[in-house]
Amino acid sequence: MTHSHNLLGEPPATLLPDDVGARSALEGGQDPTDVAAAHPTYSAAWAALADRAFAAASVVESYAYARVGYHRGLDSLRRAGWKGHGPVPWSHEPNQGFLRCLHALGRAAAAIGESEEAERCNQFLHDSDPAAAAALA
Repeated sequence: MTHSHNLLGEPPATLLPDDVGARSALEGGQDPTDVAAAHPTYSAAWAALADRAFAAASVVESYAYARVGYHRGLDSLRRAGWKGHGPVPWSHEPNQGFLRCLHALGRAAAAIGESEEAERCNQFLHDSDPAAAAALA
């Protein structure tokens, strides 16, 4: 007999709460530096900073911004009940900041030759949600 689902069960998807103030500020055009300073737990601001630094060929700075956003995102995931594994859906907009930081961290790690870190980030991104890996590729 073949089963098409995991009999041990998979943890439920982790859905981060929305930070409406931070999201509104960033979407409204406020500089990500100011948003990150005012809302340091908001990973999307750190992702925006990492992307901007990477686009400017400031790879080390991109790595640093992505690392901060990644760790702040892990803290938020744990507060939301994440136990270190399980889905973090891309389709849930508040999760996208963390997932973007994870992608940016892997991208910057690859750029500085830290291949093991880059692979770990890429695998973590895919394990969190293959749709995130596809969207950010």
